[in-house]
Amino acid sequence: MIKPIELVIFDCDGVLVDTERLAVRLQVELGAELGWPLTEDEVVERFIGRAKESIVGQIAERLGAPTAGLWWKLLTERHREAVDLGLEPVAGLPEALAAITLATCVASSGSHEKMRHTLGRTGLYGHFEGRIHSASEVPRGKPAPDLFLYAARKMGFDPQVCAVVEDSGPGVRAARAAGMRAFGYSGGPTPAGQLEGPGTIVFDDMRKLPELLAAP
Repeated sequence: MIKPIELVIFDCDGVLVDTERLAVRLQVELGAELGWPLTEDEVVERFIGRAKESIVGQIAERLGAPTAGLWWKLLTERHREAVDLGLEPVAGLPEALAAITLATCVASSGSHEKMRHTLGRTGLYGHFEGRIHSASEVPRGKPAPDLFLYAARKMGFDPQVCAVVEDSGPGVRAARAAGMRAFGYSGGPTPAGQLEGPGTIVFDDMRKLPELLAAP
């Protein structure tokens, strides 16, 4: 028997804050500048949803460690500048949060510093303060299940009663590996086909999330 959902674990970038299109654009620009031309689809496939170590490792393998370090430095600086120019919550997210009465938390591949910045700029930090978890706290990032299992444990919930809201292929795979139900948001740059899989509901409008979570 499937147990009702008790805890909703939100990814941050692309689920709470509308940063993924920005990140894809910046990665394409940096690839062109630093010697690894990438399409938007390639950036989504290689980088979106993954922790810093995975991204930097891929770049270092292709271009060497010094260039990988420069790439990440420039990405961090340009991302922060772009966020300060104007960042919004994902469309429909505030309405969804207002309607969700279950326990919630955040579990993201991003650093705590990055989340304080993006969630702060969008007015969401206070909603999740004290319940924000980063891949920097676990041995392995997504698609490994470590981060979601860690978040559930810190929040005091069994994985079987947890749902994960994600917008990336590595994210939904991590949720499934953790034994949690996955809700794949396809309203961002990741195609719906990369989110589909067992135990996963794919949806394209964040306003639908409360109803999906409540469905038996």
